[in-house]
Amino acid sequence: MEKGWIKVRTYTQALEAEIVKQMLEEHDIAAVLINKQDSSYLFGKIELYVNESDEAIATVLINSASFTEEDNAN
Repeated sequence: MEKGWIKVRTYTQALEAEIVKQMLEEHDIAAVLINKQDSSYLFGKIELYVNESDEAIATVLINSASFTEEDNAN
């Protein structure tokens, strides 16, 4: 990952990760998903990254939404 990006969450469900990414982008926060899941068996994690300058607002937005399966990146 390029310098200046920070992982804010990890997910196991691709659809949920995409929904969160879209929600952030609707609030003008650039977000990148890195899918580290096995393509055959779908185990592994999907990591959500945002720019370091957007970390605080992205965390607030994600926490205020009612998503069920999110893991803290820390």
